[in-house]
Amino acid sequence: MTTATTAPTTAPTTDARTDVVVTDLRAEQLDPPLGLGTGTPRLSWVARPAGQVPAGWRQVAHEVRVVPDPPAGPGPARESGRTPSADGVLVEWPVAPLTSRERVLVQVRVWSADDERPTAWSPPLAVESGLLEPADWTAVPVGPDTEADPAQDHRPVLLRRGFAVDGEVVRARLHVTAHGLLEAELNGVRVGDEELAPGWTSYHHRLRYRTHDVTALVRAGENVLGAWLADGWYRGRFGIRGASRNLYGERTALLAQLEVDLADGRRLVVGTHPGTGEDGRAWRAADSPVLAANLYDGETYDAREELPGWSAPGFDDAAWVGVRPHERDPATLVAADGPPVRCTRELRPVAVLTSPSGRTVLDFGQNLAGRVRIRVRGTAGQRVRLRHAEVLQDGELFTRALRTAAATDEYVLAGRGQEVWEPRFTVHGFRYVEVTGWPGALGDGDVVARVLHSDTRRTGWFTCSDARVERLHENVVWSTRSNFLDVPTDCPQRDERLGWTGDIQVFAPTAAFLHDVGGFLSSWLADVAAEQFEDGTVPWYVPDVPGGDVWTPARPGAVWGDVAVLTPWVLYERYGDTGVLARQYDSARKWVDLVARLAGPDRLWDNGFQLGDWLDPAAPPHDPADARTDRYLVATAYFARSAQVLSWMAGVLGREDDATSYDALAREVRSAFVKAYVLPGGRLTSDAQTAYALAVVFDLMPDEASRRAAGDRLAELVAEAGHRIATGFAGVNLVTDALSLTGHDDAALAMLTETGCPSWLYQVLMGATTTWERWDGLLPDGTPNPGQMLSFNHYALGSVADWVHRAVGGLAPAAPGYRELLVRPRPGAGITSASVRHETPHGTAAVSWRVRDGVLAVDVHVPLGVSAVLDLPGAGPSRVGAGSHHLEVPVP
Repeated sequence: MTTATTAPTTAPTTDARTDVVVTDLRAEQLDPPLGLGTGTPRLSWVARPAGQVPAGWRQVAHEVRVVPDPPAGPGPARESGRTPSADGVLVEWPVAPLTSRERVLVQVRVWSADDERPTAWSPPLAVESGLLEPADWTAVPVGPDTEADPAQDHRPVLLRRGFAVDGEVVRARLHVTAHGLLEAELNGVRVGDEELAPGWTSYHHRLRYRTHDVTALVRAGENVLGAWLADGWYRGRFGIRGASRNLYGERTALLAQLEVDLADGRRLVVGTHPGTGEDGRAWRAADSPVLAANLYDGETYDAREELPGWSAPGFDDAAWVGVRPHERDPATLVAADGPPVRCTRELRPVAVLTSPSGRTVLDFGQNLAGRVRIRVRGTAGQRVRLRHAEVLQDGELFTRALRTAAATDEYVLAGRGQEVWEPRFTVHGFRYVEVTGWPGALGDGDVVARVLHSDTRRTGWFTCSDARVERLHENVVWSTRSNFLDVPTDCPQRDERLGWTGDIQVFAPTAAFLHDVGGFLSSWLADVAAEQFEDGTVPWYVPDVPGGDVWTPARPGAVWGDVAVLTPWVLYERYGDTGVLARQYDSARKWVDLVARLAGPDRLWDNGFQLGDWLDPAAPPHDPADARTDRYLVATAYFARSAQVLSWMAGVLGREDDATSYDALAREVRSAFVKAYVLPGGRLTSDAQTAYALAVVFDLMPDEASRRAAGDRLAELVAEAGHRIATGFAGVNLVTDALSLTGHDDAALAMLTETGCPSWLYQVLMGATTTWERWDGLLPDGTPNPGQMLSFNHYALGSVADWVHRAVGGLAPAAPGYRELLVRPRPGAGITSASVRHETPHGTAAVSWRVRDGVLAVDVHVPLGVSAVLDLPGAGPSRVGAGSHHLEVPVP
């Protein structure tokens, strides 16, 4: 029950306890929570010590205060009252739902069992809803009223509209999206810092918009709202080998709705629409200085065609053309629920090289996704050309791996002194940039790499005594940055860059440790459900891109399609998010039901097209699916796993009948797997690393003895291979876990630190700064692999980092959302110290250890409200509560 009170205070609560404070208040997974797409946002917070806190402190109740924050000032508060609950993660909204555009201030305080007093109220969090109903949209998409060739990329355009404000502005919000890519300006100032807006969703089903606070940009008197508009994913050349065009429509359009609240209570709405508005103003369009822009091929910009002041009052747009409307069902507009793409850092070249052909090549020392900004002086008409690549071959840019992606930007100088430029509507994967046409000598800072990715909050860190393993981990981090670019892509450089479902399925646990990807992946999973076929088939990549090749029309495939089940479960395990389970449940069930039909009564999925253990290092370059492990063994193993996880999902959601039936299905598939693929003595019909890893981790062996035997055989195979890796995508995230689960930590550590080809550290020794698509992307002689698929920035093979965090660092979740921790460090393979830290939903958890003089010394930090099970080598399990703990045990 909610109660009305007087206006709130941010001062400390009278007689509040002071040893615990409530911090990090969040609403859903959008930071800041501006323009939320729900009226009932879930709340999360962290209780942190501010003094000596009693051992075993746990929250037992909370109270939420919600205060309206309209332009005229705060109103009466609504409070939930003391609510018994131990949870502070994604807590349901406790009062009446917000209405569209409603802004409130939210505070939380908590109680624990050891004290009658609550904590002080948390600092207030401003929470504001977006446009929650389709009827809230009065704007419609508009684009230039000109003819355009649907078979070609379109030149980006500018759109503008003037408007007058006849009062004092107290609040202004711009709700904006596009059929294409946009960059908005208001009175000559760029709106926000988002890149490649509005990002890429399954546009037919879901078009994301974002809300910007533009109060400071709107002024009394004359104003202008403008935008750049380009093809992007909407209609530009895209797909595998760039084979598709006009994926969602043949013309681009801007959809913008600016709402300005005035001090006298009026609201001025300036939206995109054709024709003339009530004030006699109209939207106008013209060609931009960007001559061409394509995500694969790059951007060409002619500074001589700039139109100074075009988005400010006083500009003469009489020569511009009008606009025409485009169709868009406002019910398909969804508010952003994760961070946008931003530039998160800049890198300067570490070397300026001269290639054998005499070309100037800049080495930024790091493979990345982004583009470069240049600072240049010259005469009008001079052209600077920037060509990008990930590696060099014989001192020249190696571009074969790009396939048809030109990855080239061009800038035509205006001759107006120092000129600064960065592309707007393209992105490249590169370490090296070849510069031609530069006037004069390159100076320090003249060319700077700008790193672009979805700006997910970093939450996980790892270090150890082996610099090579640290570099491997850093490579994984960089591949995450490079490929979390609005969708979880496979690669950032060639003519592909698609949201491959299998890649993120194996990598999601690693990503969820390194970054807060709850909102990012929840949004993408909504597209998985939207793109899923009626029969349950999950496309190989999402959003789905028709291409006329082997991938379309989509056919069911294990490992890839299982993303519908396994990735929502990862978000539940790592963030305690039951909401994503509920939203994705029907999608997950459709997938498992489909596989059950395909497998038939014998429960073996031994038919149809499968990629199996994709990119097994033994596969020939021309056939990456030709693996040592039977592809149908892989498919049946994943069938069993997804059926079991679906049963667990149903149990969490209270769907008891489903939980029982899918558990029975999982047992049937497990029995079929044993009958078809398990030989006497624990051997498998595919005597390969991936086969044993699947059988052990997915719990498919008939009994504990055969499971141990499978683990022993896996360790033998690893030793016979000289501890080199022998798995592709289907086993790479499981093989070290399978060894650890069966008592072979030493073999797993030896795999991690092996340097021969193929291995994780082989890439490091070959100079990699990201993880590769192929184990041998560069051959031992330094030449590129002859295969056509040759990305040097893929994250799938870096999924071992999740095991590194849990087994080498020693920090793992033991309950959903890290409510309990498992501390299990395992020294070995010459690693004598390590540390791992993670910002859990409950606060900071950390483990650090070192071996010295035969003693393992371990320091553990457990956040408030959380307990940890300690499993140290040679010692029995023990449990500790919140706080910092130091332990020492002899090294076995």
